Amino acid sequence: MMEPILLRRTGLERSDTIDVYLANGGYQALETALHEMAPADLIDAIKRSKLRGRGGAGFPAGLKWDFMPKEDVTKYLCVNTDEGEPGTFKDRLLIERDPHQVIEGAIIAAYAVGACHVYVYIRGEFFQGVKSWIKAIADAYQYGYLGQDILGSGFGLDMTIHRGAGAYICGEETAMIESLEGRRGSPRLKPPYPSQRGYLQQPTLVHNVETLANVPHIVQNGAEWYASIGTEKSTGPKLFCISGHVNKPGVYELPLGTPLSTLIEDYAGGVSGGRRLKAVVPGGASTAVLTAEQVDVPMDFESLVEAGSSLGTGAVIVMAEGTCMVDVARRTAHFFAHESCGHCTPCRVGSQRILQILQRIEAGRAGIDDVDRLYSLCEGIAGNTFCPMGDAQVMPLRSLLDRFGDEFRAHIDLGKCPVAA
Repeated sequence: MMEPILLRRTGLERSDTIDVYLANGGYQALETALHEMAPADLIDAIKRSKLRGRGGAGFPAGLKWDFMPKEDVTKYLCVNTDEGEPGTFKDRLLIERDPHQVIEGAIIAAYAVGACHVYVYIRGEFFQGVKSWIKAIADAYQYGYLGQDILGSGFGLDMTIHRGAGAYICGEETAMIESLEGRRGSPRLKPPYPSQRGYLQQPTLVHNVETLANVPHIVQNGAEWYASIGTEKSTGPKLFCISGHVNKPGVYELPLGTPLSTLIEDYAGGVSGGRRLKAVVPGGASTAVLTAEQVDVPMDFESLVEAGSSLGTGAVIVMAEGTCMVDVARRTAHFFAHESCGHCTPCRVGSQRILQILQRIEAGRAGIDDVDRLYSLCEGIAGNTFCPMGDAQVMPLRSLLDRFGDEFRAHIDLGKCPVAA
């Protein structure tokens, strides 16, 4: 069993306070970074650690830092705390229990790329998280970790919190920036990317909360230490959220590459009620569903792609025997139809058509051609939308049709659900 790294302090009393953070090694990495490392050294260390983004895309963090211009221009850093992916609650745990870990990572990242201001974008519904951020930022200013001439290094940085309004699309980095600027949260055309033109059309580094939480540990313990955890291409610890039909739902920290079956059986206590496993969502609602036969897959970026899914945010949703997969598809489709920003026709209209067909199937009013219509809609949406949300809604539906197609056809033949009570 791996010793906790990111969650090391979360179980301590008053773990969200700066006093507890400092008493347990907090802000030591920042002192090392500011006084012993040049920005180029930090970027190189993150590259050598092979840290990949924990927000879903898995893009190499070091490359993101290196893409930021080296010229002396106004640059920003945005901390994405939107976390709207169904089944995901790891970032929420970090900001409520150990916000200074994220702040320290953000300051180091800002120093490495030359950013002058950090904007923390947080989901509006995270009331406790907002309070936690406000208090932590104020304490960081008071102790001299934010503001001018931090720790006598000559580097200055400000940090501001901004509450969103609960739109799922604002988890996408350019839609988040649009919202941050006071406009409706709609994705921007890329390129240019945020590293070229982001907040206020200035170069902007955007990172997820969990990604930044890794940074102090890389600085403190070294890139080689970090790269030794996990697999060759998927390095470091990962926070896995597990929910659904398990005995011990929660957030578990494990090395990337840990088998999905180990996470379910050894950490989450197995499937609840003594039932057999039927299906698993491995990375949040936008990832393809896996069958019980695929449960030994390693939880890393490469292995899950080979299995026909993706790691996403690491949000595992377990479904036991007796779960209606048509109902799973309908609930997921309802979410995406509701959250579509409406910018492009394939997503705006296609999501509604998918939901209508699934509602007909579940109500026993569908024909056998409706399954073909669902496949056709998936074909028309995938790769044809302005942002990745089109692919996000198609991936789970297509996997359910491919792997549980008999259940959809049985609904149509019987005019009712053959599985659920």
